[in-house]
Amino acid sequence: MAEHPDREKQTYDTVDDYIAAATYEIEPRLQEMRSVIRAALPDAEEIITHNIPSYRQHGVVVVQFAGHDEHTSLSFFPAGAVRARFDAELQPYRIVKSSVRFPLDQPLPVGLIADIARFRLAEAQEFAARRRSGH
Repeated sequence: MAEHPDREKQTYDTVDDYIAAATYEIEPRLQEMRSVIRAALPDAEEIITHNIPSYRQHGVVVVQFAGHDEHTSLSFFPAGAVRARFDAELQPYRIVKSSVRFPLDQPLPVGLIADIARFRLAEAQEFAARRRSGH
């Protein structure tokens, strides 16, 4: 997405704005990621945080996605439990901090994306319950 000359200067108010600014090659992948995440998290609020699409539920950002020159990415924080639970499934992909990168020359692993989103939702629910109970 950095091919777009103004990409780094732009700020986005909505996920539609973010996807509309994507290059021709990346836009369909972003639409696909959005659809998969929305299906996995039907009650999540779709927002922009850190200038990328994010999905918040129970007061917690569950997952985020982004488009880049050579990959699309799915981000999740904290990453430790996701990385431990999905270690085998994540092996084919490069992981940087709390993001997994999906190369543009490979199909998106839609099942894995949905599974991670649902796993993170369970984490968010547990976190919110602990916060409500004061623990």
